Amino acid sequence: MKIVTILGARPQFIKAAAVSSLFSRYFDEILVHTGQHYDANMSDVFFEELNIPNPKYHLNIGSGSHGAMTGAMLTEIEKVLEIEKPDFVLVYGDTNSTIAGSLAASKLLIPVIHVEAGLRSFNKAMPEEQNRILTDHISDLLFVPTQTAADHLKNEGITKGVHLVGDVMYDGILHFTKIAQEKSNILEELNLNAGEFLLCTIHRAENTNSLERLTAIVSGLNACKELVVLPLHPRTLKYITDYGLKLADTIRVIEPVGYLDMVRLESTAKKIVTDSGGIQKEAFFLGIPCITMRDETEWVETVHNGWNILVGANEAKIVDAIRSFNPTSERKTYFGEGNASQLMVDPILNYKKEGI
Repeated sequence: MKIVTILGARPQFIKAAAVSSLFSRYFDEILVHTGQHYDANMSDVFFEELNIPNPKYHLNIGSGSHGAMTGAMLTEIEKVLEIEKPDFVLVYGDTNSTIAGSLAASKLLIPVIHVEAGLRSFNKAMPEEQNRILTDHISDLLFVPTQTAADHLKNEGITKGVHLVGDVMYDGILHFTKIAQEKSNILEELNLNAGEFLLCTIHRAENTNSLERLTAIVSGLNACKELVVLPLHPRTLKYITDYGLKLADTIRVIEPVGYLDMVRLESTAKKIVTDSGGIQKEAFFLGIPCITMRDETEWVETVHNGWNILVGANEAKIVDAIRSFNPTSERKTYFGEGNASQLMVDPILNYKKEGI
């Protein structure tokens, strides 16, 4: 049975690291890299250090407007599917690569598998929200990470093909945290002590594209007067430069790092300040307090459990959370048992056999 898997962005490479190694025992999996994340620090290094099979196809789409990027991916993915004639197309998450892959498959009547289905921020101004809703409504197998996600789908009338399997990123973090402790030297290279720095990431368009929001975020980080390690996304760096914003001396800007180095930084940070969905979850998995610079989150469980706090792009709230947010509740097991990848296998095999 042949599966074509569409990858394009850093979080998808991480998920593929957990899934593809297992899938190789059951399926002929063909990886397609759209090129959405084309910087070597955000792409190539992940395939190398996480032992992800090299993509058979690299589409080299690169950056561009949402419409141009998605349209170019749709065209090129369709060509690949016509060559490979797979039994399924598998997509992850909510990126432009996700919607392009699912649309291309759906129009060719190839069943779509959506991993990490059912997430909702209920903010349709976010491109990611548009992508995930559209993908869910044209998918045939929907693997959801939490009961909340399954409930969202049910509320939208989607019940067929929905399987609660847990979170594939939890599979990965259980495995790669141990490897990161052994192989990553990032703390030594940056002269950092565990528990004595904040880790920050900023990349989401709602923050970077807004002078007001990005100014408030930078001001909050500057005002907290804590050592902040900031692996800087290329697009964020461009906006900070274009806006003429200045970072305090307490903020250590570094290049984007590989996954093992990132996990090492996450697991040893005092707190994490981010607008990333994946990092919110990883902080929760690792037991690190998370301060989320968004007005809403798909991962509401982490907030309800008291380990994640939403501060938006509000300078005062950012500073206050950095100084005083200290979770005390026990973390609950919302995201499965670390075997989500294995639980995906039988529904795929049975779908083909039963023609559901």
